[in-house]
Amino acid sequence: MTSPERIAEHLVLPGVLTAEQAAETVAGILAVQREDGAIPWFRGHHLDPWDHTEAAMALDAAGEHAAATRAYEWLARHQNGDGSWYAAYHDGDPDDVTDRSRESNFVAYIAVGVWHHYLSTGDDAFLDRMWPAVYAAVEFVLGLQQPGGQIGWKREPDGTPVNDALLTGSSSIHQALRCALAIAEVREEPQPDWELATGALGHAIRRHPERFLDKSRYSMDWYYPVLGGAITGPEAKARIEAAWDEFVVPGLGVRCVVPNPWVTGGESCELALTLWAMGESDRALTVLQDIGHLRAANGMYWTGYVFEGDTESDKAMWPEEQTSWTAGSLLLAVAALGGEEATVAVFGGERLPAGLEPDCCGS
Repeated sequence: MTSPERIAEHLVLPGVLTAEQAAETVAGILAVQREDGAIPWFRGHHLDPWDHTEAAMALDAAGEHAAATRAYEWLARHQNGDGSWYAAYHDGDPDDVTDRSRESNFVAYIAVGVWHHYLSTGDDAFLDRMWPAVYAAVEFVLGLQQPGGQIGWKREPDGTPVNDALLTGSSSIHQALRCALAIAEVREEPQPDWELATGALGHAIRRHPERFLDKSRYSMDWYYPVLGGAITGPEAKARIEAAWDEFVVPGLGVRCVVPNPWVTGGESCELALTLWAMGESDRALTVLQDIGHLRAANGMYWTGYVFEGDTESDKAMWPEEQTSWTAGSLLLAVAALGGEEATVAVFGGERLPAGLEPDCCGS
């Protein structure tokens, strides 16, 4: 179990986490993890592959590499024959599937986690073991890519593709594809088709919003094209500034969806990561400090807070759940601001392929 003495300096951040608090949060995620490696939202709830991976990445950032390894091995053991995972497993039980659809961004995210673990540990044998799972996952995802570059949302339980694309999901896939290409480069197994697919996806995200379902009310659609690395530089700055007042509630965090008076920890931490990647660490720190009110006494974090209502009792933590992925997103954001090398590399774009999205490649 992680103790305050074992907590690295990069997980201590003024006004956000002390060493003792960081140790409590890490211990909270470890307590959720099953013996077989699965990390559900919380015990008794469901596991989805994306949030499972995010929690595993947080464990690596905290130095809990053995626990993270078990999480990735769970994915490798329970991958479907087509390279996918199901969208939800009750309490992380692979024999109790509660949603048999297969969502593209859920499937792709293993590449981000595996690359992060490799950078955290330098474990070549782990990379060799996980490569077949990463390869199969990417092939499944690219089977849903549309002619315009965007990635279809999912396959239904009967295999029917849902070709409508989500901007947040496709932006997350953009990051995952770049991580998969980085893994392929280390293994000296170039994947030119993946490079072309990543370029087309990045171009769609940057230049063709009409190719995605309109979910602009959601804060994730605002910042994820930047967090996923498709939009950078002055264009990223302009995008974040344009909707800042719409989504950010000073002193409380980031709205999940406008106009609802509901701030959420996960979106707040991801925005902080986005700001950090843009070089705006001061604003990132402020956002993380603002969600201190979501921290529970056990070191975990409430999913969100409703901050308006007719009476004071209407204002409340909601839903009443403390999710492993909310705690995980907080630890990853803190690790990035603290300079932890693997997290910096994954979310800062270091050692990831660049130049895959030329705007000269047509419409």
